[in-house]
Amino acid sequence: MWIDTHCHLDAPEFGPDHVLAEAARERAASLGVRLCVIPAVMRANFDTVRVLAHRLGDAYALGIHPLCVPQALESDLEALDHALTEHRTDPRLVAVGEIGLDFFVPALCEPTMRERQTWFYREQLKLARKHQLPVILHVRRSADALLKHLRALPVSGIGHAFNGSEQQAQAFLDLGFKLGFGGTATFEAAQKIRRLAASLPLSALVLETDSPDIPPQWLYTTAAERSEGKPQGVNTPAELPRIAHVVAGLRGISDAALSEASCANACAALPGLARLLSSLPSHA
Repeated sequence: MWIDTHCHLDAPEFGPDHVLAEAARERAASLGVRLCVIPAVMRANFDTVRVLAHRLGDAYALGIHPLCVPQALESDLEALDHALTEHRTDPRLVAVGEIGLDFFVPALCEPTMRERQTWFYREQLKLARKHQLPVILHVRRSADALLKHLRALPVSGIGHAFNGSEQQAQAFLDLGFKLGFGGTATFEAAQKIRRLAASLPLSALVLETDSPDIPPQWLYTTAAERSEGKPQGVNTPAELPRIAHVVAGLRGISDAALSEASCANACAALPGLARLLSSLPSHA
């Protein structure tokens, strides 16, 4: 059994009516992916991810992504608060996310935009605390800033697509977080991430695809290859078992051992997943 703790099955790559998402999810289920977590990125897709999670039998999170902060309004936070309240009894709502900070995109690194990102991040941490939900964090060149505000407004959850240092990883673990690893770990050139995937405590790791983004090495095509007409492979939750096999190999453990640990870790980070799993038929 596997849990994909982060996949955007509502993305345009899966079609306007999500038929491709259904097909991808069926394929993943046939390979042992029992649950997926579908995070929102903006107010406009709060309902979309909720409906899709129910349609696919998966889980969802509601939040405003830092890349969407430039277009976001204060009223979007009010809408988020309202949605978290309205759906508080929905067993498929498992987190506030995807939220966080992005200090990689140049336009987001300007002082006013950094301040705006930080304000939205802190307000969403407050909402997570209010609604007693964990968070799913976007971490891109922002680990120290994220940690600073987590210490002031403590919550737990998952550091998605973690790419920080070993010291930063330990700081997140000390705050009760789990760290997400996915397609990047399949690239031999990603030495820092592969070292972390191999050396962090097994209790720290959760698995994810970030579908349709962060394709694993076997789906990736270079810019030169794309210019020659070779298409980029679309990442889906069906890639998770193969990604997991790479991570297990890096750690020198069996796929079964990684499956057991990563699923337990996901349920510890997002307790709603454990409740969902307990309600599923044994053959699901």
